[in-house]
Amino acid sequence: MKTNQSRRLFCTDLSLSLLGAGASLVFAELAMAEGAAKKTLASRTKPRVIPITAKKFSYEPSRIEARVGESIVLAFSALDFTHGFNLPEFNLRMDLVPGKVINIQLNLDKAGEYDFLCDNFCGDGHEGMSGKLIVNA
Repeated sequence: MKTNQSRRLFCTDLSLSLLGAGASLVFAELAMAEGAAKKTLASRTKPRVIPITAKKFSYEPSRIEARVGESIVLAFSALDFTHGFNLPEFNLRMDLVPGKVINIQLNLDKAGEYDFLCDNFCGDGHEGMSGKLIVNA
């Protein structure tokens, strides 16, 4: 009799253990699905558009702040000259042609401070035409 009772207790304990493991797997799958849904939702969120004016000898604004995980579009308008936009850490370079809006989308995945500059000589004062992209964690 003790043997049958021991077997029943063992089977009951085993069933409860398996049920607990199954519940853990269900919760783990739900957590993964929730994380995937958040990533999908974030990727569907429209990027924030930041208008930037380029003119001798400045970008306005010259300081741009964003957060890690954010998607932004830098919408450049050159007023007086074909200025350059160079963001070396992102391996990004564009000509900013007067009369055209040049959109550059950035998906920011790393915190830091990144300098950008005009790399088309636009006259005395050109060397000071720069700015900073600050990505906060």
